[in-house]
Amino acid sequence: MARRKKIYEGKAKTLYEGPEPGTIVQYFKDDATAFNAEKHAVIEGKGVLNNILSEFFMLGLGQIGVPTHFLKRLNMREQLVRSCEIIPLEIIVRNYAAGTICKRLGIDEGTQLPRPVVEYCYKDDALGDPLVTEEHIAAFGWASQQDMDDILSLALRVNDFMSGVMLAVGIRLVDFKIEIGRIYDGDFQRLVVADEISPDSCRLWDIKTGQKLDKDVFRRDLGSLTDAYTEVARRLGVMPNNPPAPGKPTLVN
Repeated sequence: MARRKKIYEGKAKTLYEGPEPGTIVQYFKDDATAFNAEKHAVIEGKGVLNNILSEFFMLGLGQIGVPTHFLKRLNMREQLVRSCEIIPLEIIVRNYAAGTICKRLGIDEGTQLPRPVVEYCYKDDALGDPLVTEEHIAAFGWASQQDMDDILSLALRVNDFMSGVMLAVGIRLVDFKIEIGRIYDGDFQRLVVADEISPDSCRLWDIKTGQKLDKDVFRRDLGSLTDAYTEVARRLGVMPNNPPAPGKPTLVN
C-alpha cells in the first residue's frame, strides 16, 4: 500500500497514518534491540515473523472475547490497527523466574512461581522503564483504580490463553509483557490489548530441552534469532508462504 505520513518510529515498529480515521498502519522492522537499545542489530526476516505471529495471537484473543487494537494484517510486514491512547505502562506477567526478577529477588532462573505474578513498569526509555507500584500509578494519574482492575483482568486472561496455546505445541510461556490502550466511543472508554504479542515480548522455552525461542537468543548470543522465531511459527502452524531465509545479523553501532 502507498506509504502514508509517519506518526512514530520505535525500536521495532514504525507507525503510519491509516487509510481511515481512527486507524494506524503498524510496520514491523527487522531491528533487534536489547539492554535498553545498547545492543542493536538488523536481523533479516524478524519483522515478517513478528507480524505473522502477532496476528495469530491477536486473532486468538479476539476469538475468546479479549479486546485488542488489531483489525487485519495488510501484508508481510504491516498490520492495520485501531488508534488508541497507550497507557504509559508495560504490564509484565511472570509464570517462571527469569530476567530481572531473578536479580531482584535472588530466585534461580526457571523456578516456577506459586502463581502468576503481575508487575508494572513505567514506559520511559531514558529511565530504563522502572518498576512501579499501583500506588505510583494512582498518584501520578497514569490509570484509575477501575483501569487497574481491568488491566489485571486482561493480563491474566492473556496469560491463560497464551499459556494454553504454547503448552499445546511443547513451549513453556515463562513470561510476557503487553501494553494496554484506551479507545473512546463518545464519552465512554474501553481498554484493549495493543502494540504486539510476539517472541520479542515473551520468554518462550522448549518444554523438553529448555531451549530458548525468544529474544534472549539475541540478548545472550545463543544462535540465530530468525531460526528461533521460525520454530515458534512452525509449531503454531503460521509459517508465512515465503519464510525468510535465515541471515547473518547485521550489527549496527
